[in-house]
Amino acid sequence: MEKILIVFEDVKYKNLLPLVYLRPVFDLRSGVFSLADKIKLSFPGYSLFYNVRDYLMDSFDNYRDSDREAEIILINGRLLISKSVSEIIEALNIGEGLSTGDTLVAAKIDSNTFEKIKEDQEGLYDFSSLELISNTITCTLIEYPWDLINNNITEIGNDFSKLNRDTECPTIPEGVYLINKEKIFIGENCRISPTVVIDATDGPVVIGSNVTIMPHVAIQGPAYIGAFSTVKMHSAFYHGTNVGIWCKVGGEIENSILQSYSNKQHDGFLGHSYLGSWVNIGASSNGSDLKNNYTNVSVNINNSPVDTKSTFFGAVIGDHSKTAINTMLNTGTNIGVSCNVFGADFPPKYIPSFSWANSGMVVEYKLGKAIEVAKIVMSRRNVEFTKSDQIKFEKIFELTKNERN
Repeated sequence: MEKILIVFEDVKYKNLLPLVYLRPVFDLRSGVFSLADKIKLSFPGYSLFYNVRDYLMDSFDNYRDSDREAEIILINGRLLISKSVSEIIEALNIGEGLSTGDTLVAAKIDSNTFEKIKEDQEGLYDFSSLELISNTITCTLIEYPWDLINNNITEIGNDFSKLNRDTECPTIPEGVYLINKEKIFIGENCRISPTVVIDATDGPVVIGSNVTIMPHVAIQGPAYIGAFSTVKMHSAFYHGTNVGIWCKVGGEIENSILQSYSNKQHDGFLGHSYLGSWVNIGASSNGSDLKNNYTNVSVNINNSPVDTKSTFFGAVIGDHSKTAINTMLNTGTNIGVSCNVFGADFPPKYIPSFSWANSGMVVEYKLGKAIEVAKIVMSRRNVEFTKSDQIKFEKIFELTKNERN
């Protein structure tokens, strides 16, 4: 019998905006791997398919009804999977599901049952007519952006054990200091300069292939630097620094995630934050991640303040957004897609997508100009801005029009 795995989005993706305007929820990362990659690694031997919002579907394989009998596992893309949870899902009988509260976490069904699943107006599965033997499960579902940050340090450690570490550590130049070397993984073709200190005393450090680390850099584990990224001179990366592929990073970073192709090259502090792709942080920009009165940080999510239940949280910055030099971001700042943030004072804590913003104004960033800049930025990394990218920009511009009004 064919074994099918379908990772699906649900309506609670909205709580993870603006990070998921240009990607599904399961492409977000906490630790070394994305949520989807963690699920995939947990179910080897399954054919993998996805269900996402219609305007994102062109990048993913959608499962269609098959003439062959199939065992189908459905898994919520917001699931931060663990070994114990994957074993529970694997052990389900056909017709059984797992839920927490009113949210379907996973289910195992057959082909006939799959044919009965409808899609809502966004193209997401509607499980309301699905009859399952329901079981309650204790697990971690990513509800808000700070859940990715709060689990990040632990997940870097968990993901380290999943890496293929059969290859020998490349030759490290004299003058590079590796502390607790058995917890350090360095990929091929890296350029690591003398005076670099990589300290895995408190957790593993993963350095991807083709990474450049310039002199006088200190990296404190748990930490992850993705392939083809560059770490600038005199950088200090503390616990939880998590940098995706093709990024340029520098200054001070603590427990923050950069998705991919983003730059924070210069001096300035970034803490407990999540940056999307193609973000650029200007020189000497700083983000606060702790309030002066040490109370919990709140973040505007879908036009309502949400308590993070944490005293530490910095900013969420959507794809293609930029800060000018010397920008100051307050705790709990939420910046949408394709924004320009500047000015000598704190900008608003909520900035809708396609906006230019400083302390005294927020004005609309014209769609044509935003697309023109995105094309230039991506071409500098030899990445094409495709017709599909343009359609997504147009869709997001329309979806966020009321926020700007």
